[in-house]
Amino acid sequence: MDASNCDVASTNWTHWHGIPWQDAHQVVGRLQARIAKAAKAGEWRNVNRLQRLLTRSISAKALAVKRVTENQGRKTPGIDRQTWSTPDDKWQAVGTLHHKGYKPKPMRRVYIPKANGDRRPLGIPTMRDRAMQALHLLALDPTAETTGDTHSYGFRRGRSTADAIEQVRNALGRKHSPKWVLEGDIKGCFDNISHEWLLAHVPMDKGVLRKWLKAGYFEGNALFPTESGTPQGGIISPVLANLALDGLQSKLAGLFRTVRDARAAKVNFVRYADDFIITSSSRELLEEKIKPLVQEFMRERGLELSEKKTLITHVDDGFDFLGWTARWQGGMLLTKPARKNVKNFLEKIRGTLRQMRTARQEDVIDKLNPVIRGWANYHRSQMATRTFAKTDHLIWQALWRWARRRHPNKGERWIKARYFRRIAGRDWRFAEKDKALLTLTSFHKKLHVKIDGSRNPYSPEDEDYFDARLARKMESDLKGRRKLAWLWYWQEGLCPCCNQKITKETGWHIHHVIKRSEGGSEQMSNLQLLHPNCHRQHHVNE
Repeated sequence: MDASNCDVASTNWTHWHGIPWQDAHQVVGRLQARIAKAAKAGEWRNVNRLQRLLTRSISAKALAVKRVTENQGRKTPGIDRQTWSTPDDKWQAVGTLHHKGYKPKPMRRVYIPKANGDRRPLGIPTMRDRAMQALHLLALDPTAETTGDTHSYGFRRGRSTADAIEQVRNALGRKHSPKWVLEGDIKGCFDNISHEWLLAHVPMDKGVLRKWLKAGYFEGNALFPTESGTPQGGIISPVLANLALDGLQSKLAGLFRTVRDARAAKVNFVRYADDFIITSSSRELLEEKIKPLVQEFMRERGLELSEKKTLITHVDDGFDFLGWTARWQGGMLLTKPARKNVKNFLEKIRGTLRQMRTARQEDVIDKLNPVIRGWANYHRSQMATRTFAKTDHLIWQALWRWARRRHPNKGERWIKARYFRRIAGRDWRFAEKDKALLTLTSFHKKLHVKIDGSRNPYSPEDEDYFDARLARKMESDLKGRRKLAWLWYWQEGLCPCCNQKITKETGWHIHHVIKRSEGGSEQMSNLQLLHPNCHRQHHVNE
């Protein structure tokens, strides 16, 4: 089907719940695959033409509105105080995503706490501006994925921090691996990227990009201009930052004239967002050649390395990266949760207990279990067994103090009997009735298979590869939930309504083919896994 008439069917759409999402995804997916193919071939005129087609497509506009009305920030308004919460609002919003006369509004500035106690500024765009960013992201992301560094893992489809730390292990985990590491830290990366560089090098509609970059922000009742940086809080900002930092890997490779020289230098590069490390065979090479090259690379983009936080470290001394400590010890590379990361996690647990001094035990368990599960899943791919056991003990101490504060006039035996149970042969489990607090040691090590950096999620040739990775991930996520796992595999991982992947990120609802009120059973033959929005749409259209 020719791209110029690929969206004809959309002329028959009349309301939000009448949108055939399967068709919309197919239209956008085909155009994205063509954009990725053109970018790989270096056909930039064709890239621009296809991007224009996509951003004018009503299918893409509908998907953009769908994204911003289903994510976690959907209830947080911008300066216009508007949210699109009803189907009519969403349908009307699709018609507002036109380029002619578009002028973004300033963002609403808020501050969120950082791990070190400081506050990070965050801009909240209006719903319309978020949707416009999501629309252009659909066109920009295939290009960014095609041209991105092989070992860049932050804010990219199918990649994670686990992939980044596994690449660190690949680079440093062998007997003859390099022993010196440059820990890169960029001063205020998102706030300082040069607007001129972005406008000159980012392959998207320059007029729209310029408007976003210069939109400014409101703090209190005062309007402040933006002279540098990407619109933090915007959906497209991480991709813009990645595009600004891409190319450093090839710059490093160009340092050496011959393959022999490159092998002797043992230079490896790993980046996650604005955090990166560079390995080398010697400290001198890092200081005299690599660091000046990185500084020049950053300077071209309006960025600067932090002299205080950019360190050159020997692997025997260890370094922190993405919440893990990597250190060569006992003839092998150990990667375990960093002390600072453990400290922040425990402070979160203790802070929650302080806030819930008078809460019911059941509510405390419900509040803490997602925190424990999330932290354990993050670290379980590395060497965390001893850290988990020690941290479990420290959590127990915090729980014991919480329980004793509630009953200062009761004895220790009474408190133990009230709040702690013996479950599955293990005593002192913080539990009430059939609900128990999770323990870190119950999460066993789960090996992570690193993504092949050369793969592209927008390339049809790599579709089977990403499908297989998703299947392994979902199998792990659904372990112990046999009914859900069976349904997912029976449906081949697809939602029957829109024919798109069901993932942990999209979420799912269980749908009864024959309603329970009409005598429908809980048998597998009467159940389906649907996306939450598809489930709502199905019942509206019944």
